[in-house]
Amino acid sequence: MNTAHIANSTQPAGGIRIVLVGTQHPGNIGSAARAIKTMGLQRLVLVAPERYPHADAVAMAAGADDVLDAAPIVDSLAEAVADCSLVLGCTARSRRIQLEELAPRAGAARLLEASGRGANVALVFGRERTGLDNDELQLCHAAVHIPANPEYSSLNLAAAVQVLAYELRVASLERDAASAGDGEGEGEGNVARRDPPASHAQLEGFFGQLGDTLDAIDFHKGRAPHSALRKLRRIFLRCDMDERELRLLRGVLADAQRMARLAGGACGGDA
Repeated sequence: MNTAHIANSTQPAGGIRIVLVGTQHPGNIGSAARAIKTMGLQRLVLVAPERYPHADAVAMAAGADDVLDAAPIVDSLAEAVADCSLVLGCTARSRRIQLEELAPRAGAARLLEASGRGANVALVFGRERTGLDNDELQLCHAAVHIPANPEYSSLNLAAAVQVLAYELRVASLERDAASAGDGEGEGEGNVARRDPPASHAQLEGFFGQLGDTLDAIDFHKGRAPHSALRKLRRIFLRCDMDERELRLLRGVLADAQRMARLAGGACGGDA
């Protein structure tokens, strides 16, 4: 199976990848591949599957072998989404990590809109028994929740993938129909950004610099920094920043760090 770099695809939904994290049953990998292929998607990424490659995956793929063969295997979710500017995590319940919660239809629309601008985007599914852990959810911009029967909300992993893949298919067909109805007008909504959206890896670099800057200016005043950083992450992730905007903010942080070093040196000199 392919463990190469996660490259983009030339298909219409080529910027959308389905990411399976820590999948325990290989049959679910094959079923997920079948589910996304039936809905016109192609890109599957596997993060640290417990048993894969496996004959059960091939059997359950039922002809979607090309999806399996092209699926990279990576060690971490951070690696799987490093070049993505939008990451949505499918989760069955609320966690301590407070994320904006989207219905499947709204989540599909957001993914398709970002992908239409040329961005790489990811829809992430966790382990069969435990889902995504809090550290993994921290890497997501928002959560997608399937409103299943609360009295019996146990949803198979591949079934959850099928639900979201279907919503992406419907959103794509509706967009195509709307574009056809517009005639000549490609529409202002289809105008690409002049600067590419900031990737996940670029955002993580910014958040690391932000944490260092807050420490340098003693922002936390002895308090635990984690709560403030989580809230700041949510604020900045909602902004949907492009690369130029991110460079501007990183320049501000660099100047703040420089001033903090100067202030520290001045205080040391007075002593």
